[in-house]
Amino acid sequence: MPSPSPSPPSLSPLTLTAYIYILLLYIYIYIYSTPPFYSGYFFLSLLPSSSSFMAPPAQEVQPSSTPINDEQPPFSKSRVTVIGSGNWGSVASKLIASNTLTLPSFHDEVRMWVFEETLPSGEKLTEVINRTNENVKYLPGIKLGRNVVADPDLENAVKDANMLVFVTPHQFMEGICRSLVGKVREDVEAISLIKGMEVKMEGPCMISTLISQQLGLNCCVLMGANIANEIAVEKFSEATVGYKGNREIAEKWVQLFNTPYFMVTAVQDVEGVELCGTLKNVVAIAAGFVDGLEMGNNTKAAIMRIGLREMKAFSKLLFSSVKDSTFFESCGVADLITTCLGGRNRKVAEAFAKNGGKRSFDELEAEMLRGQKLQGVSTAKELYEVLSHRGWLELFPLFATVHEICIGRLPPSAIVEHFGRKPKFTLPI
Repeated sequence: MPSPSPSPPSLSPLTLTAYIYILLLYIYIYIYSTPPFYSGYFFLSLLPSSSSFMAPPAQEVQPSSTPINDEQPPFSKSRVTVIGSGNWGSVASKLIASNTLTLPSFHDEVRMWVFEETLPSGEKLTEVINRTNENVKYLPGIKLGRNVVADPDLENAVKDANMLVFVTPHQFMEGICRSLVGKVREDVEAISLIKGMEVKMEGPCMISTLISQQLGLNCCVLMGANIANEIAVEKFSEATVGYKGNREIAEKWVQLFNTPYFMVTAVQDVEGVELCGTLKNVVAIAAGFVDGLEMGNNTKAAIMRIGLREMKAFSKLLFSSVKDSTFFESCGVADLITTCLGGRNRKVAEAFAKNGGKRSFDELEAEMLRGQKLQGVSTAKELYEVLSHRGWLELFPLFATVHEICIGRLPPSAIVEHFGRKPKFTLPI
């Protein structure tokens, strides 16, 4: 006959009381040191399940690869609209669409506003995008995602969205904002991927500020070393989100854009991030002149160094809050390097210099960019206006020289003459 199994040891009242106090202490520490305490859902989680008092611990829920059902309550999900459908706008839509399918806090569908065009075939660009899932004009050969819906009606594209992604040439932004006044929801959050500025009578106006002022929206920015065609084929890249005060919103944008091949970080410096993305295009024009004149890598490196110095100094003169560390993020030195090596501004400036400045940038842009817009030339003009108005031209010889070459006042070879033109005043760096 088998011996009976030993009974569990009994606990003395003193030991049992000690265990209870320890348990209560753990509960107290957990409640007062973890964020879920502030939510009513935490207290619900402490209740036993209907099937068993000692239910097993819940496993962490992983994002599902199955498309989310859009019939769930609307308050629990965000709707995203991308305003712009050029090369970068199409890539941004692709990035976002891949994430909205797996993130439960977003609706699957991503609306992409398209400035309607008629293709050589006679078809409308919007119709072709929706039929083929491909922007055949600005991003041929790349599928955007089955949940991207092109819409030529701006008002219709934004009507249900509470997250707006602006990614159009900066020259068109004032008109777009005017069209959207009174047409967007009150709870909308915005982010600008636009590299440029507006110059008004009262001074320079960053695009994020323009959006905030005209539409009454909080606007973050996303900039970085991002050549669109490389990201489209999923080559690794980084980007920086700049935000003002609400880090929770910044983290939501990071979540929306971040992928294994597109790594996004956030910094609390909207002006610094945006100015890096804006000013580097002017330096890239200078780098293109150097390439067109075959001056070599040493000269190009010098242009990039001086350009970074002027970028930092101008940013700090304009906004004292700009952080030094921002220039070491992807939006800063990394974006400057990649744009001076492979961006469209460098490419067209190289062609301009090879022709001795005889063909205008407008002509070269139309011939080489298939409808895309240069940002560097118009930004150089706007930057020159700011420098001239504030008496800063002699502080920024590289910036000033680029504009004067672009308008034909100086030959492309003048790009190296600024090496001997040291600023008369000390730059704030």
